[in-house]
Amino acid sequence: MIILLRHGETEWNVERRFQGQKDSPLTERGRSQAAAMAALVRDLVAREPYAAWRLVSSPLGRARDTAEVVAAATGFALETDDRLAEINCGEWEGRTWAEVSAGREASSRHWIFDAPGGETHDDVQARIEDFLANLPPEPERRVVVVSHGAAGRVMRGAYVGLTREAMLDLDVPQDAVFRLQNGQVDRFDCAPAE
Repeated sequence: MIILLRHGETEWNVERRFQGQKDSPLTERGRSQAAAMAALVRDLVAREPYAAWRLVSSPLGRARDTAEVVAAATGFALETDDRLAEINCGEWEGRTWAEVSAGREASSRHWIFDAPGGETHDDVQARIEDFLANLPPEPERRVVVVSHGAAGRVMRGAYVGLTREAMLDLDVPQDAVFRLQNGQVDRFDCAPAE
């Protein structure tokens, strides 16, 4: 089983800036979201009382800050893994969606993988699939993963074998936790953070 969550809201999320592998701090709302997700994770792992769990986070600050809240709630030691980092958005990192989307279909998620100097979908999928392949097999697998929007989409999609198009249509909430188990993905929503 994998319990997957995205980091809480950041200042750049509010400003609609591409973060990629750059960082901005969690907002107050983001810290509340992290606490709500951590409580939900604690409840989910309590259903598996004899399992040995790992907590693995992207090394990027926003994910690591969220994972530290999960660690405090669960008592799990925190590890980081570069393969869980968000997509590198190259020259777009720090720029707003409005600046980058000029002349593009604003609702499309496909062009995020076209950033000059950034990673492609295949790049992100290869490192996420490598991470998944190096986990113990089910049912022994017990890992909590804290990652990002695009990387989390790719992980959920790769886990259930979705097409690239279907992966990009997955939502990326900051107030929900996903359980990947037995070839399916289940969503658990937290109370909305103010």
